Amino acid sequence: MESEPKNKLQLDFTNTKIAFAQKSDKQLKKMLRLFKLMNKNALVSVGSKLGLLAVKLKLPFAKTAIRHTIFEHFVGGENLLDCQTSIDQLYKSDVLTILDYGAEGKSEEEDLNATAQEFIRAVEFAAANESVPCVVAKITGLVANEILEKLDAQETLNEEEQKQYEKLKDRLHSICSRAKELNVGLFIDAEESWIQDTIDQLVDEMMATYNKDGIIVYNTFQLYRRDKLQFLKDSHEKAKREGYILGAKLVRGAYMEKERKRAAEKNYPSPINESKKATDKMYDDAVRYCVQHYETIASCAATHNEKSIRLQAELIAEKGIDKNHPHLNFCQLYGMSDHFSFNLAAEQFNAAKYVPYGSIEDVVPYLIRRAQENSSVSGEMGRELKIIKEEVKRRKI
Repeated sequence: MESEPKNKLQLDFTNTKIAFAQKSDKQLKKMLRLFKLMNKNALVSVGSKLGLLAVKLKLPFAKTAIRHTIFEHFVGGENLLDCQTSIDQLYKSDVLTILDYGAEGKSEEEDLNATAQEFIRAVEFAAANESVPCVVAKITGLVANEILEKLDAQETLNEEEQKQYEKLKDRLHSICSRAKELNVGLFIDAEESWIQDTIDQLVDEMMATYNKDGIIVYNTFQLYRRDKLQFLKDSHEKAKREGYILGAKLVRGAYMEKERKRAAEKNYPSPINESKKATDKMYDDAVRYCVQHYETIASCAATHNEKSIRLQAELIAEKGIDKNHPHLNFCQLYGMSDHFSFNLAAEQFNAAKYVPYGSIEDVVPYLIRRAQENSSVSGEMGRELKIIKEEVKRRKI
């Protein structure tokens, strides 16, 4: 009798027992109530506006209500130490953590320096946790956006702006060098198209410096943009020529409506693919490319799309690559798609959760995006609700 292939794929994303093994009956019922609320479009729309206003006005009930609902479910905590419980809980099921400081971009120098120091603290915290291979850094948290916009538009910076740009590079090098020293990965977030070219140039510079003998820095490739699959391939060729490993976090994208609106207002062609089908094809082609070149590209499929997740898993199995090869990773948002993350981890793939943290005031914009982008029954929340209901039914609670 022939033995089974070493990498025989047995992924079953319908296995809710594995997906929710860590949730008590009480926690599961609380999730069910939360996701039922988040599936009501009108409630989410009005509630998001009221919630943001209430937090800004520092109304006493607002923070308490947010803390015990969406914050508790989608955020690791208000600071790094708060995240430890979530990190440890995830790791019991072999799910890794990618720490994401949730503060939005600011422009005052004191704030920019504080954000840089927080990124470094996150790197040091990750180094002390074997289950935290990477942290996230946002270049928009390290410099005023106006500087990035001027550079992208190829406008000349004045003397003060040039000083700010040099400080940005100093901050970025200090974060990357600490990450290199402690062997912690660094995912650099992607942003809007009108500042992304400058970010790409900066990240290329960091990769050329810090990825020579291992993978530290990852750029983020937004595959809803028409040009990004080719840019991924061009970035890989550049990395091979210059002798460093390309780090590639693959996402679909987060600014579609904003991008299309700006393109229409300023009368230039939209950088976004015309259809979801085109984006899906481009994303899956990027997955194929990264797996094909896994020895010289370290990639992370950061997606909630089942077809794309399964594609990468199947390619890894077909090629006989170790499922937990450090250059091939999966990631989903904390509080969502547990049926992907936990079942991938159960099959020994590198599965991680993006775990944001920060004060309630800082992460409210993130939480509102989670609610708004997924509030239709046909969206992510509809699928989440369906899966939670299936586990409730299985447990007969």
